[in-house]
Amino acid sequence: MHIAKTSKIYVAGHHGMVGSALVRRLRADGYENLLLRTHAELDLQDQRATFTFLAREKPEFIFIAAARVGGILANDTRRAEFIYQNLMMEANLIHGAWLAGVKRLLFLGSSCIYPRDCPQPIKEEYFLTGLLEATNEPYAVAKIAGVEMCEAYNRQYGTGYGAVMPTNLYGPNDNYDLANSHVLPALLRKAHEARLRGDDTLSVWGSGRPKREFLHVDDLADACVFLMQREGVEPLLNVGTGVDVTIRELAEIIMDVVGFEGEMVFDAAKPDGTPRKLLDVSRMAALGWRAKIGLREGIEQTYLRSFSEARRPREEAAAFGAGA
Repeated sequence: MHIAKTSKIYVAGHHGMVGSALVRRLRADGYENLLLRTHAELDLQDQRATFTFLAREKPEFIFIAAARVGGILANDTRRAEFIYQNLMMEANLIHGAWLAGVKRLLFLGSSCIYPRDCPQPIKEEYFLTGLLEATNEPYAVAKIAGVEMCEAYNRQYGTGYGAVMPTNLYGPNDNYDLANSHVLPALLRKAHEARLRGDDTLSVWGSGRPKREFLHVDDLADACVFLMQREGVEPLLNVGTGVDVTIRELAEIIMDVVGFEGEMVFDAAKPDGTPRKLLDVSRMAALGWRAKIGLREGIEQTYLRSFSEARRPREEAAAFGAGA
């Protein structure tokens, strides 16, 4: 589908890591008629406010990047918040989009929707074939509901609503709060601070053996715009690199990029989570899209952009507290 440069495009969650990457990509491509609202301006958990906004503005295209996200600890300890807030936001946006006659919509899911122990690499057809990882089950259930809503609206109402399942993301505007962040930004911050303090060791959660795939958020934004511009809608598509590393290997890359020369120590009291999570990205490759940013290159870019030796510790701490 052709998206005219004057098309009205709503990016829900534009202040977050994914939403801000989408805005950067769209603007770089010459799309300037972007609808952007902060949480203070529009609470997406408020059904009436969301429906009113969509009916008044009538966007032609919507990217749903708004979500309550976090790492293993946040997912496991704030389970009620994660399922309620995500369900409310996506339900209001998808139903409100249909009421407003929105042409196309892309829902951003998460690879945690797949069964904990499904075969690797994970194919789209493994969706809803087994039990979920217990530590993030409420969040995953909410994301599954979003995928099912898009498919249901397409079948009943003939809408063009698609869903993408990105692998683990990192990049600009990531969340570096150690209580809520994912493994890569958490390790990046810990290694940076350990080097500044002159520590001898760096603590890494779990055994270091689980394997994970990491995608730079700018690659995800590129994939989302690519899909929105295509004719036809795929109900569910994996977006990743097709390559994974162990948590130990990830930590080694980060330590080298940061310049931390101490020893890595594993905290066996902390959970490992899913043993392995690698997406099969053959469907996206068949459509003509592949990730372009390598893991080390992406980590180097992220570190240089997010951390600066010139920043005073107090300013650095304030930036970390802001989250994504």
